[in-house]
Amino acid sequence: MKKQMVKDLRVGDEVETQALVIEANRTAFSSPHRAGEHFLKLTLGDVSGRVKAVMWEPPPEDDPVRQDDIVFIRGSVSDYHGPQVVVSDLRKLDPAKVNRAFFQAVSGRDPAEMKAELEEVIKQDVQDKNLKALLNQFFSDAEFTRLFSTAPAARTIHHNCVGGLLEHTLEVIAVCRNLAELYPQQIQLDLLLTGAILHDIGKIEEYHQDSISFDFTDRGKLVGHISIGKEMFDQKMAALADFPPALKLELEHMMLTHHGMREWGSPEVPKTIHAFALFHADLVSARMNQFVKIMEKHVPESGVWTEWDRFLERSIYIRPPEEQDY
Repeated sequence: MKKQMVKDLRVGDEVETQALVIEANRTAFSSPHRAGEHFLKLTLGDVSGRVKAVMWEPPPEDDPVRQDDIVFIRGSVSDYHGPQVVVSDLRKLDPAKVNRAFFQAVSGRDPAEMKAELEEVIKQDVQDKNLKALLNQFFSDAEFTRLFSTAPAARTIHHNCVGGLLEHTLEVIAVCRNLAELYPQQIQLDLLLTGAILHDIGKIEEYHQDSISFDFTDRGKLVGHISIGKEMFDQKMAALADFPPALKLELEHMMLTHHGMREWGSPEVPKTIHAFALFHADLVSARMNQFVKIMEKHVPESGVWTEWDRFLERSIYIRPPEEQDY
């Protein structure tokens, strides 16, 4: 049976397809006459997108539907604040017997090409011997390099794909390079690039590498990638006895402030030009990727405006094809 992709589902469609369970919540009916009964609220997805779903008569509690399950569903698409699949039948599938490529996005860039690009940055652009020694402490470790090259940059918001962390890191490097060209007297390029390379290293432990939906690890939920990254930084720094204290302090500050604001998860706000530049480079990469993903998911038949995105807090206007050539 041909796989129905989530992005192609329309209100009124009949559904018979495989899907990844992104969220699953067993919820009690609010009606008094249905006290004690439950229904299943789901978010289902594949590489093309995600959709809300509901199952009024869920499987028994001794065989619960869980996040990261791959399931076969039958049902129909209704309209409930947007498309919602009403599931009439659901059964779990063996993950080893399904095409994982349908459910786990992979970076559009070639992984070997990205890895070579990062190696070239470390080799050619990082001139300071101390910074180069620090980066080599990380990337001479084959397991670290493997995890860094395959990890996602996020679970849902941006670069949420295999290789997403490496792709995002290279984008941040590119923006940092442009900022250094604009402010050559104030910005030390190799310091800024080192911060760009290391700012998200904690993400290799924040997400389960074998999770199809890039689920958080317990440490990811309880500690977070900023603190995990700082621990990893301290461990590598312990082997560099002669590393200049002032340089170490600036790198620590860059790592701890790259989310820019306390309400966005940074323990402190950027207070050096390198930290300030890194924060904005990181934000540009993430936000532009969000924009592109929404634009790619948009269905032209629905008009020139995309659906409201709760993360960007806006809809996006996309000019019709006939108006795109001035």
